[in-house]
Amino acid sequence: MESIVVLGGGLAAASVVSELRERGYSGKLTLISDETDLPYERPPLSKGFLQGKEEPADFIVHDSTWYSEHGVTLRLGVAGISIEAEQQRVLLADGDSVSYDHLVLATGSRASLGKEAPIAGYDLPGVHVLRTLNDAKSLREDITEGTQVAVVGSGWIGMEVAASARQSGARVTVYSPTDVPLSKVFGERFGNYLLELHQRHGVDVRTARVQGIERADGHLQVYSDAGSSRADVVILAMGAVPNLELAETAGLDVDGGVVVDQSLRSSNRQILAVGDIAQAFNTHLDRHLRVEHWDNAIRQGKLAAATLTGADESSDWLPYFFTDQFDLGMEYVGHSSPDDTTVIRGDTESGEFIIFWQHGQTVTAAANVNIWDVNDTLRTLVGRNIDAERLADVQIDLTQL
Repeated sequence: MESIVVLGGGLAAASVVSELRERGYSGKLTLISDETDLPYERPPLSKGFLQGKEEPADFIVHDSTWYSEHGVTLRLGVAGISIEAEQQRVLLADGDSVSYDHLVLATGSRASLGKEAPIAGYDLPGVHVLRTLNDAKSLREDITEGTQVAVVGSGWIGMEVAASARQSGARVTVYSPTDVPLSKVFGERFGNYLLELHQRHGVDVRTARVQGIERADGHLQVYSDAGSSRADVVILAMGAVPNLELAETAGLDVDGGVVVDQSLRSSNRQILAVGDIAQAFNTHLDRHLRVEHWDNAIRQGKLAAATLTGADESSDWLPYFFTDQFDLGMEYVGHSSPDDTTVIRGDTESGEFIIFWQHGQTVTAAANVNIWDVNDTLRTLVGRNIDAERLADVQIDLTQL
């Protein structure tokens, strides 16, 4: 009987096995994860779960009954340590091995601890990262009313954690390596809007690079190029590093991610890669792209299952993500550049508006802020040449653009 093995315990891995069974695959199916929890969605970790509004049962992909009823063998709490590609076998940390006919790598990412070396003090009690459910449980226990929280980094995870901690009653300082959070990704205009949002809600955002953390007098001391300050809890939110080690043991082509084609096949035709680690060729954008978002995990999981069951499908969708911070709810679709110009449709003061990014007159991306049920329409506008004045004109219906 044919055997497919999925290495990973996140949403992408769960999407693969779900779609395989949905498409009628009846062979042996095994999911292996170094986490002990059932596969789950990660966005709630920095939002609803951290605020105490959601529990794991709310965001696991399937309960244990589903896996047993669908004939999926779960090997949880055991890490893969090597792939013997010629033998088509995965070696596990417990000394066991699992053979496969096809292997799907969905090993995800881990938190960065520093660019070249781990930041000093990263392993002190009270210093956290946020990538797994266990990370989130530990962090939630430490954040209480009045807790002084320091967030090192001002990317999406850092800003979402800052918002959640502040809403939980903590005092929050964000150490941002740039004057304007996320400006290198989305430009100054939206970055400033996000900065002002946090400042209005009492978050202290400082432009500073953190050199290290020490423990002194029962507290943590954060040292940066803007001075030092005390904290009860520190969250390192300095980005993520794709887990490529297993792919490297298999001898796969790796270039910032596992290089895969539009069908998610790697340089070894028996091995596919999905999710955070996949440097996938996107036929819509005509380039390889590595995306670390919820929507991509679902779509690539389904595409991998399609490929494995003989369907002729490809990675042809635009990247999409969402965020919730304080009273801001935002959906983004496309792939913008920091050099793109931005066009605002609506009034930012009202908190309800749409942002377009353009290269020349070409719409490269769009985001709806507190305006709902328009993202599908925005998706159709990305890639079109549209005059900026028309984009900004609220008298012109979106569907007429």
